[in-house]
Amino acid sequence: MKKVLITGANSYIGMSVEKWLLKTPYDFQVDTLDMKNPTWKNYDFSSYDSVFHVAGIAHFSKDASKKDLYYKINTDLTEEVARVAKEQGVEQFIFMSSIIVYGDSTSKERMITRATNPSPSDFYGDSKWQAELKLNLLRDEHFKIAIIRPPMIYGKGSKGNYPKLSKLAQKVPIFPDFKNQRSMLYIGNFCEFVKQIVLTQESGIFFPQNEEYVSTSDLMEKIARCHSKKMFKTKLFNPLIKNLFFNDNIKKMFGNLTYEKEISNHYFDYQIFDFEKSIIETEKG
Repeated sequence: MKKVLITGANSYIGMSVEKWLLKTPYDFQVDTLDMKNPTWKNYDFSSYDSVFHVAGIAHFSKDASKKDLYYKINTDLTEEVARVAKEQGVEQFIFMSSIIVYGDSTSKERMITRATNPSPSDFYGDSKWQAELKLNLLRDEHFKIAIIRPPMIYGKGSKGNYPKLSKLAQKVPIFPDFKNQRSMLYIGNFCEFVKQIVLTQESGIFFPQNEEYVSTSDLMEKIARCHSKKMFKTKLFNPLIKNLFFNDNIKKMFGNLTYEKEISNHYFDYQIFDFEKSIIETEKG
């Protein structure tokens, strides 16, 4: 049995992974730790095989007054928790990083390979990248560091951009037929990936994603279909979209940002939900 501690109580990712692991209770014991309470420093980490660190600020704000908070939580807290885990004999520390360490999506094709260097474009991405650098200094043969850089994660009850797109897809009868490619990751596939990383006690940098790339227009059409809504797609707005790529919202919706598929393949199978099924599970599950 693997004993896992998830830091970041009540987070969407943390709760999803906990429920997934406990589907096989004979294989896992899972506990959660609230990092907002400073008494976490008195917690006994010594009995755990793995610490899955998800505590952090997950979404970007342009409010410059919050910049220091991002580094305090996403960078400094991560390093502090990892040091405590290492000192108390935990064998594996799993860090929830993000594809955001590579910067923004672009209007042109953008394929991230294993050789692509991180280039954060904001303090959210940089706070994650700085945490990775600090963690790598703690890595040794007795303390394995697994850094996961997922693309946008979605699923029933997820936060961030996906629920906004879902609401929009259920309201608008017309949507741009604009072809782009994004890597995405369904929460079920992500949870299975974390499960396998814990079981194998692997270390390194990981790039999980769904098997299929996603076009925003196709995603919107599939969501609408789940709710028995008809959506007409048109290329009429495409020239305007291309001219508005300086806008963050346009960039997020229609930009290109993908992982090379090869770097997401592993000897274990974690892409157990195909894209069609994952949208049905998200919208109706």
